[in-house]
Amino acid sequence: MTETVNDDVTRPAGAVGAHAPVAGGLAKAALPYLDKVGAAAVQVYVGNPRGWARPPGDPAQDALFVAGCHTRDVPAFVHASLLVNVGSPTAATVEQSREVLAHALVRAAAIGAGGVVFHAGSAVDAEHTPAALRQVREVLLPLLDALPDDGPRLLVEPSAGGGRSLAARVEDLGPYLDAVDRHPRLGVCFDTCHAWAAGHDLAKPGGMALTLDTLVEVCGAGRLGLVHANDSKDPVGSTRDRHEAIGKGLIGADAFAEMFRHPALAGVPVVVETPGETHAADISLLRGLR
Repeated sequence: MTETVNDDVTRPAGAVGAHAPVAGGLAKAALPYLDKVGAAAVQVYVGNPRGWARPPGDPAQDALFVAGCHTRDVPAFVHASLLVNVGSPTAATVEQSREVLAHALVRAAAIGAGGVVFHAGSAVDAEHTPAALRQVREVLLPLLDALPDDGPRLLVEPSAGGGRSLAARVEDLGPYLDAVDRHPRLGVCFDTCHAWAAGHDLAKPGGMALTLDTLVEVCGAGRLGLVHANDSKDPVGSTRDRHEAIGKGLIGADAFAEMFRHPALAGVPVVVETPGETHAADISLLRGLR
């Protein structure tokens, strides 16, 4: 399928895939999983998702993973530890976040990944917000400046809201990008469940299109680098991040069909982070909607 972006350019709609397990070896675990669920894009962790460990990786597994993704024509992405918070008022957390992001970028380059997803973070306390945005600049700019044009991008993912989030609604991405002078190597990962939880009514007819229109208006064309397609167990605006199978939650399948019709999705990979047992069905459904 193709989608027209402007009068002159037509690009294929993005590949649809899943977050894959890596326990037992990156290639050994992830590649068979891609085949099992029919994934045409993949996202992986390169460390403990709930810890600060920075394992070096296995060069043999890395090489097999790169070759396997190339053979399958599968774009890969890395998700950084869920603990990363560059806006934290705790200095140790900020430093650990810096080191984990630097490690994730090195590992992403080693496995041929196109981007490293990280959560936008939280100021935790209202009075810390101005300092938190300064920390975003201090931590991210050196990392972004060091990235080659042909290497992975950093992809900031807005949160589900609450807890003094630095970016939850897509409008919040404006000040976040401004903090790093709208650096071209900082992209965006759009999570449908997060956007819904933060108050974007994606289920309303036109709601998904309006949200994506706003994202493009705020961030600029070409900033969207990855989509996390997740339905939600909770009502819009709940600030609760509980993923549900596509079409089984409160966002509903129609919103995802509307998502694929939006020109911002042209060429942008989509991965599901729904319950693992539903990945094959979710990928199949999304492909049908696309």
